[in-house]
Amino acid sequence: MLKQPYEISIALRYLRSHSKNGFISFISLVSMMGICLAVAVLVVVLSVMNGFENELQQRILSIVSHATISGIDEPLEDWPTLRERALERPDIIGAAPYIEGQGLVIVGERLAGVSVRGIDPVLERDVSMIAELLQEGSLELMEAGSFRTLIGTSLAEELGVSVGDSLVLMLAEGRVTPAGIVPRMRRFEISGVFDAGMYEYDRGLIYVNLNDAALLFRTGGEATGLRLAATDIFLAGQISEEFALELGGGFYISDWSRQHSNFFRSIQITKSIMFVILSMVIVVAVFNIVSTLIMVVRDKRGDIAILQSFGSTGRSILTMFATQGTIIGVIGTVLGLLLGVLVATQLGNLIIFAEGFLGIDLLAEEIYFISDLPAQVRVSEVVKIGGFAIFFSILATLYPAISASRKPPVEALRYE
Repeated sequence: MLKQPYEISIALRYLRSHSKNGFISFISLVSMMGICLAVAVLVVVLSVMNGFENELQQRILSIVSHATISGIDEPLEDWPTLRERALERPDIIGAAPYIEGQGLVIVGERLAGVSVRGIDPVLERDVSMIAELLQEGSLELMEAGSFRTLIGTSLAEELGVSVGDSLVLMLAEGRVTPAGIVPRMRRFEISGVFDAGMYEYDRGLIYVNLNDAALLFRTGGEATGLRLAATDIFLAGQISEEFALELGGGFYISDWSRQHSNFFRSIQITKSIMFVILSMVIVVAVFNIVSTLIMVVRDKRGDIAILQSFGSTGRSILTMFATQGTIIGVIGTVLGLLLGVLVATQLGNLIIFAEGFLGIDLLAEEIYFISDLPAQVRVSEVVKIGGFAIFFSILATLYPAISASRKPPVEALRYE
């Protein structure tokens, strides 16, 4: 059986309290808890940012297609043929026509500005998850000529309507009459209510049948453009560009990341800033180890001198105190990682408890776009944070450990 090196044995002994009821000295415990809390906070914050980014991406893609290709200032001509050509590409797995416009919905004295999206109820399933997002009603009820519509939960609540009720859709485009320009208006029956989980869509978007939208916006039966589903969502922009060039150009292309680039860019910038700031908190907590070891070195001057007189080398003394500081850093880091992962995985329940206890809505969907606080723990980031904290823990031990190894034994014994 291998024996433990005496440097490690002494380092572990120095970590123990002189009190019979304590295991770790108070100052070591403070240093350890400081590292633990700093690491845990960094894990939780980055996990929340990851979760928000992932949740935002999923909710956006449930409504927005991977990419779009549309005409410039005019509808697409012969969209069925363009759709067939799109589906011939191996990197496009779905294509559906759409018509996009702006309107105003009216229910009694209540008004709300909305985006109007005309879709084909059958083909739309290939490019979005609107059918799965319906809380009430059915997508199949939106038949051509039925003038039925789907609205979001927030809009339904604001207007005080539900499935079976009706609303008036008024377009900004008008028609000329002897009495002057009259806004184009049409009554629609609500055939479904969807919940995308994003206030932007639940409040500001309604769906109508493609043919009904073509009549309203007078596109001559043509679609504004095609919504595409790609095999790789991160290459959707490139795929739509290649398809537009294949058609000869003269189209406007976009993709989900470009339409919401501000969201994802701000998340990445915020993650970088938070990592730098909270890393500095870890560094401050880690350097408590310096003060801890300096106090231990001053307290153990006699022990150091005795060990040196018995033949311990400066390297052994350095190893002893470096090991003590490293153990503090490693234990604090491991506890911090465990605490951070635990809090991150239970964050949703903690928010619900806090909202119930305080009686307030901490995450109002009107402000934060989504009404909950998701968290996604990524192993690569946990390893990165742990390695960062342990590296600086080891670095913090060098000065006091080197100082202890260079103390002359005669000078130390003079005061003992």
